[in-house]
Amino acid sequence: MAGHSKWANIKHRKGKADAARGKVFSKIAKEIMVAASCGGGNVNDNIALRALVQKAKGVSMPKDNIDRAIKKGTGELEGGQLSEGSYEGYAAGGIAVVVKVLTDNKNRSASEVRHAFTKAGANLAEQGAVSRMFQRKGQILIAKDKTDEDTLMDLVLEAGAEDLKTEGEQFEVVTDPNDFHTVSEAITNAGIEMDESEITLIPDLVVEVTERSQAESIMRFVDALEELDDVQDVYTNFDISDEIAAQLEAE
Repeated sequence: MAGHSKWANIKHRKGKADAARGKVFSKIAKEIMVAASCGGGNVNDNIALRALVQKAKGVSMPKDNIDRAIKKGTGELEGGQLSEGSYEGYAAGGIAVVVKVLTDNKNRSASEVRHAFTKAGANLAEQGAVSRMFQRKGQILIAKDKTDEDTLMDLVLEAGAEDLKTEGEQFEVVTDPNDFHTVSEAITNAGIEMDESEITLIPDLVVEVTERSQAESIMRFVDALEELDDVQDVYTNFDISDEIAAQLEAE
């Protein structure tokens, strides 16, 4: 699950440790194929592809896998015909949800996503009704023990970042998508290790969920969506209290 929330960060770290590496690689490979198909296979000329290659390296995806995905996208190898799709709606308590898919069968992905919404008692919405509540941004997360705030602030703002925030035990650097690579490169060149770096959707307004039952319901729904092979990313606008987060993280 991606997005701007403390729980998203906890869930992402936990999922990163638990998920099968093959499934993680497969999802990133799909994104690389689409980026290469739309903008070419040269990372110097294709900003989206450059960000995804960086993301792939961040999870130790083998270079051969990356190169093969790029070649499928450019048509040098077969198997790169994928279509992007997006579904929007509301989970329990009116929490906004945006689902991004990459698929070779639109009917299958539509059926599976709709079924997940129905089973969870969630409601689908018209295109744009929910996504307008999010902004496409570059997001970089850095553990506080990797650097100090003043040093990082000077570095990223000089490189073109929009903002630097504190999220729990991490710093969060926010950029315009077009400046994402420049800022990421500046951080890397400074010898500062990044926990996560990607172009994502960040909600304009975060809604705090204070009831554990609602938090569990939303997380079951998000987990069900993320288990679908065609689903690439699930974005939400919810956050949960530190107490509930600690309870769920311990389970």
